[in-house]
Amino acid sequence: MFKFHIKLSMKKKLKKVNAAILIIGNEILSGRTQDKNIAFISNWLNMECGISVEEARVIQDNRKIIIKNILSLSKKFNYVFTTGGIGPTHDDITGESISKAFKVKYEFHKEAYKILLNYYGKKKFNDGRKKMAKMPKGSSLIYNPASAAPGFKIKNIFCLPGVPSILVSMIVNCKKFLNKGSKTFSKSINFYTVESKIAKDLGNIQKRYLRSVEIGSYPFFRLGRVGVSIVIRSKNISKLNICEKLIKKMAKGKKINIYSNYNENL
Repeated sequence: MFKFHIKLSMKKKLKKVNAAILIIGNEILSGRTQDKNIAFISNWLNMECGISVEEARVIQDNRKIIIKNILSLSKKFNYVFTTGGIGPTHDDITGESISKAFKVKYEFHKEAYKILLNYYGKKKFNDGRKKMAKMPKGSSLIYNPASAAPGFKIKNIFCLPGVPSILVSMIVNCKKFLNKGSKTFSKSINFYTVESKIAKDLGNIQKRYLRSVEIGSYPFFRLGRVGVSIVIRSKNISKLNICEKLIKKMAKGKKINIYSNYNENL
């Protein structure tokens, strides 16, 4: 697999907003649980907010490691989305670790406490469930319509649960905190050929432009045949279309058949 970053000249500078995803959980690293959140968050941020995810990390349930990653990512990106570690058990340490990272108190959030008390009732509101109302001082709540326990936002950090179905129900409540960027458009073209046959030509296409189109080449094996999926991505739809035409022209000249051609998010 190889990638080209094609830069295209534009008269108007597009607004760029970026993000990182931090997956926290020993169960992901051990292979016991398969992560589904990176793909969902990345797609949602691009489609709904025009925010590009530029980095994703998977780390242990370890205070020092969480603190180190929170501090580095929060400085590097406009937004950081974490998943996991905000539940009721002893190894749910994300909130406490972020409090230490930003040197603020880890305390009960009054509104979160009230939400959970009303949800569980006084008799069933045990210490584990009370823990889910604790978060860094100054946090804003990310409401949870699925199971009540809220996530939280502090500075540019958004803390969400690791359970995909709950995360999906909550993420829309992050939108009010986000500054929108320019959407990234994407198209895919599939050829029945091998990468080596088109590598040089894709490289030559790159030399004709100056700014911000990404071309990815991904081999596949389907129905007994070898092929290549070319994915082109850009925040400029007109430049994206130009690249698509050039790639198709290149394929026609080499007598390469197109298997399928579709827009991923146009």
